Amino acid sequence: MERVVITGMGAVTPIGNDVPTFWENLKAGKSGIGPITLFDATNFKAKFAAEVKGFDPTQYIDKRDCKRMERFCQFAVVAAKQAFLQAGLSDGNFDPYRAGVFFGSGVGGLEAFEVEFPKMIEKGPGRVSPLCIPELIANMGAAQISMALGLKGESICPVTACATGNHAIGEAYRAIKHGYQDIVVAGGAEACIIRIANAGFSNMKALYTGDDIRTASIPFDARRNGFVMGEGAGAVVLESLSHAQARGATILAEVAGYGATSDAYHITAPDPEGEGGARALEIAMQDAGVSPDQVDYINAHGTSTPINEKIETMAIKKAMGEAAYHVHISSTKSMTGHLLGAAGAVEAIACVLAIQNGIIPPTIGYEVPDPDCDLDITPNHAVEAPVRIALSNSLGFGGHNAALLFRKMED
Repeated sequence: MERVVITGMGAVTPIGNDVPTFWENLKAGKSGIGPITLFDATNFKAKFAAEVKGFDPTQYIDKRDCKRMERFCQFAVVAAKQAFLQAGLSDGNFDPYRAGVFFGSGVGGLEAFEVEFPKMIEKGPGRVSPLCIPELIANMGAAQISMALGLKGESICPVTACATGNHAIGEAYRAIKHGYQDIVVAGGAEACIIRIANAGFSNMKALYTGDDIRTASIPFDARRNGFVMGEGAGAVVLESLSHAQARGATILAEVAGYGATSDAYHITAPDPEGEGGARALEIAMQDAGVSPDQVDYINAHGTSTPINEKIETMAIKKAMGEAAYHVHISSTKSMTGHLLGAAGAVEAIACVLAIQNGIIPPTIGYEVPDPDCDLDITPNHAVEAPVRIALSNSLGFGGHNAALLFRKMED
């Protein structure tokens, strides 16, 4: 079987529209959360979001093409082009039929529905845009990437809510490991800071609806009471080790393990015993041939909801045993908010950067300890520490669990 490596990364996030800026702000503990500006939130319960700022897709995409893409597709294509550029891939140095796209989104172009449905009701069906469906369907991120980069291999779109990004990278890893593809651009994109999403998440009591920005998105803190919606995209170029070495590519890290399970329990709540999440972490470690005491860092799902961190802590303890008390953990959602289908992809990039730089990004906003969350969550300030092996954990509505294991490339 092939070993699988990462040769390129791209990111559009609330704290930076490229990987270097994202990393500098992550290390510094900078929050990307602020009052909602993408729509008038006066009559909405949730007033804060983590919006992408200063985004100009025309730096990477033709203006005409931009007009035919929903915002989540623009994020996806920009992140993918950044990753492809870093990987040094161009026409002639890869087989396009052995290069695929595994790129997901939690809700796709939901904004297109929000815009076009009132037109149909108020002005008749003839006024609905002919681009409505191509803008709405979630697979268009993957499709637009394949067209932009000329990738003619397998192109799929995982949709597993907040586990989407990890599933995309994990399934891409398997496709390369078992010889189906040489290269895959993998990740996720999301852009649903819109009225219907805000109202829906708020009414199910998932979002932070307070008025103090200092207590918005504070994972593992006893005061946490809802996530803050974010937006953006993360993309990684996965490549077989043999293919990367043959073309002299710079290798950023190895994808060495992947575990995926289902809780089979509830449409929104996790298994109260944390069994599914624990098992996904265990499978990822077993896949990589790694023991719990070898793991240096876990990028936690850490959504800042009361139930998530309690159950996730339980899952980490079950998967790691005594090693759970010695591993560095943090939730970068304290800075980026929750990017939903893009979260896992952006957090995978954070793991690779932690490995490369020997720095654990912090969990900011932490003040009040929770006895149910008694692990080292790297509160408030980044920590310098050697990172050889990192785990990224993602959990999605419907009981989807996905864990990825990244390893420093040493041989």
